[in-house]
Amino acid sequence: MEVTNVTVQKEEKQGSRVKGYAIIELDGELKINGIRIIEGNERMFAAMPNRKVSNEKYIDYVYPINKELRQKIETAILEEYNKK
Repeated sequence: MEVTNVTVQKEEKQGSRVKGYAIIELDGELKINGIRIIEGNERMFAAMPNRKVSNEKYIDYVYPINKELRQKIETAILEEYNKK
């Protein structure tokens, strides 16, 4: 699968690690909304849409099965984020 389109909306709230949100398209056939762009302790990363299922546990609605696709998605999102 290839990332065929990326839309990024920056969000600069003071004190928040969430720096924006992304929408991606895969192969021009699947769109994923609600990907958060987060400033981690060591680097920026993309977090897939999720929901809280208990006090400390979250599950992702959508997620890449393999490391290669996760890296493609994250790279495409962060490149678009850095352009803005």
